[in-house]
Amino acid sequence: MTVDLLNIDTPALILDETKMDANIARMRDKARSLGVTLRPHLKTSKCWEVAKRQLWTPQGPATVSTLKEAEEFALHGVKDMIYAVGIAPQKLPRVAALVRRGVDLKIILDSVEAARLVTQYCQKESLEIKVLIEIDCDGHRSGLTPDSAEIINVARALEAPARLVGVLTHAGGSYDVDTHEALLVRSRGERDGICRAAKKLRDAGYELSIVSVGSTPTALTDEDLTGVTELRAGVYVFFDLFQAGVGVCQISDIALSLLVTVIGHQMEKGWVITDGGWMALSRDRGTANQKIDQGYGLVCDVHGHLIDDLWVSGANQEHGIISARNGRKINPKDFPIGMRLRILPNHACPTGAQHPCYYVVNNSLEIKDCWKRFYGW
Repeated sequence: MTVDLLNIDTPALILDETKMDANIARMRDKARSLGVTLRPHLKTSKCWEVAKRQLWTPQGPATVSTLKEAEEFALHGVKDMIYAVGIAPQKLPRVAALVRRGVDLKIILDSVEAARLVTQYCQKESLEIKVLIEIDCDGHRSGLTPDSAEIINVARALEAPARLVGVLTHAGGSYDVDTHEALLVRSRGERDGICRAAKKLRDAGYELSIVSVGSTPTALTDEDLTGVTELRAGVYVFFDLFQAGVGVCQISDIALSLLVTVIGHQMEKGWVITDGGWMALSRDRGTANQKIDQGYGLVCDVHGHLIDDLWVSGANQEHGIISARNGRKINPKDFPIGMRLRILPNHACPTGAQHPCYYVVNNSLEIKDCWKRFYGW
């Protein structure tokens, strides 16, 4: 029997390979046009079959957000990685184990205290660990501001065999805007901020080989990255409703969806009930703060074609509630029990995190493959 979307169990995570490949090509072409290296973030998929398509070479470069990712991708031969989350001291032995295996794993930090702890560990272990200082260009998250005097103090606290190799920033504030003009402002601010920080360090005598920027919205908006060496981005590989709301993709570009089955109706309320609750979709409601709230996701037929005016308006642990935005009651005869639907997610990363694998399709209902993903930190 052919395995397809009509006979696998649900809820199930569906990946449209054709759309994914187009998304990957778009970001790769963008980086080339800007004259910078693409260091894709592999956190979105946590899957080698996806990651190997994103990488420019089998060895990297790559970005990871957990040491579990670094360890898993190292098993597949990826060597050049940045662990782009501030280092916690107890994780240094895992970093060291990878470095001793020949993995060029770089870590980030943003304080004198962290720099001293890394220095002490490297000196104790007689091991070089490469470090980037995290810069905060838009007040979104962690990092030092580009003009902070503390940047030099952090650099001074990094003593051999620890080695400063660069600076890194993430334009997370780009997720708060939704026009090309506003994204350009964020993009230029990201570039200018990281370049000021790099100049400060170089003027103080430090050699930097990496000046790293990145977020999917700014990456796809960037017009000039003079002074930057590399671009990082991750969610572009699948895209999602949040990125569509920001304005960097179309809903038709979203490669990830959740396959669900209709399991009932609420006649008086005009609802359709599915087996795709928040345990399968995630609780992410990021679009609630955008111009268009997409609820828990948009509804498509089993072929992936958007059904106008329907959304997942509510979700319990294992129940998804589909309703019409305009308040009309959905005719249960149009959505009989057993019918298959696909839900486009608000945020691809947490939706993916709920599932052990991707069921891969390519312009048909037939499942061509099942790609495993991994979990953990």
